[in-house]
Amino acid sequence: MFHVLDLKLEEFFSLEGCPVADLFAGVQYPWEVLPRIAELLEKLVEEKRSAYRQIAPGVWVGEGTTVADTARFHGPAVFGRNCEIRPNAFVRGNVIAGDGVVLGNASEVKQAILFSQVQLPHFNYVGDSILGRGAHLGAGAIISNFKSTKEPVKVKVGDTVVETGLRKFGAIVGDGVEVGCNAVLNPGTLVGAGSLIYPVTSVRGFIPSGMIYKGGKELVPYRAK
Repeated sequence: MFHVLDLKLEEFFSLEGCPVADLFAGVQYPWEVLPRIAELLEKLVEEKRSAYRQIAPGVWVGEGTTVADTARFHGPAVFGRNCEIRPNAFVRGNVIAGDGVVLGNASEVKQAILFSQVQLPHFNYVGDSILGRGAHLGAGAIISNFKSTKEPVKVKVGDTVVETGLRKFGAIVGDGVEVGCNAVLNPGTLVGAGSLIYPVTSVRGFIPSGMIYKGGKELVPYRAK
């Protein structure tokens, strides 16, 4: 049985395509870096200012990144090279994104780290979360970051509950994860690298890497073709 002590960074990320890979050095759990995003943003811009152009107060983008006229920004935020920020996208502060990221129509992101090639193309919400390289959210998929009870978010792995101490925490989504249309990842959800989440499911707790989550307690190995 998978134990919370086995919950290593490698279960989720290779760190390839991470715009701030050094941030994860020495942390026990990946969500521990979320409160440090604002601090890292300022440092990133200062160190690599020549690699970015400013498109709004406190918002910087890399070479080749396209920005729709109807996108809206509340800084600070940094996007890498060749990203697409499409019509009606909303960046709501404290976002660090790598290269080739897609933020699409009516999608909103705040307090998040997006590795390279992450796609949030249609009607997505991502708050207080980390998404690994190539993670993709289907249309309408939501990462919820706040409990209705207003209590701090807890993470459950097997029979073990870990106190995060975070009032807002959405999900850790590993490299190459596919989340189906209109799925909801509840606060404190962990999804290992290469897993698939079925459409219109409500997910909570821990989904190991290389699995298909079909809803309820139905979890089967993913055999990619």
